[in-house]
Amino acid sequence: MKAKIIDFINHLIVYDYLLFGGIFILFLLLLILAIALKNKMILAIFLVLLAFGLLTAGSVSGYIFLHHYLFKNKVTLYEIKALEFTEALLLKGEIKNTSKRSFKECTLYAGVHKVTHNHYLDRIYPSFPFKKSSLRLKEKIAPGESAPFKLFVEPFRYTKDYNITIKGECR
Repeated sequence: MKAKIIDFINHLIVYDYLLFGGIFILFLLLLILAIALKNKMILAIFLVLLAFGLLTAGSVSGYIFLHHYLFKNKVTLYEIKALEFTEALLLKGEIKNTSKRSFKECTLYAGVHKVTHNHYLDRIYPSFPFKKSSLRLKEKIAPGESAPFKLFVEPFRYTKDYNITIKGECR
């Protein structure tokens, strides 16, 4: 967990600092307004709750939307192959930079989930893959260009029907 937090902080960009700084200033302004309206208790409590809600939900959703907008990418799978002599699943494809910024590195996350004939379970299974794998590409990808990748999911022994979800997070 400590490594993930350090990695998150090390990869913040200027837009992240502006986003978090703006949210913090708005948080402080709402708290000051709540203190100024202390005679109207219900409104003051609402403003305090709104301030803390903005601080938590605004930071998380703002970060996600900002990075989704700045670092758009498209992952295409060309080949999915269960290897015969090794208990592994091979995923071949490419990641394309569809944003206006160059990517310094990309991390691909793949998940394998079950397929059933139950309509409700087929909606739940993609949220909880039973096998996960990731790959970090450290090559630069210019806007409009793509980079090929090979990703192994191992050990993979599942013989029934399965689906694959894959996404890329780039910086």
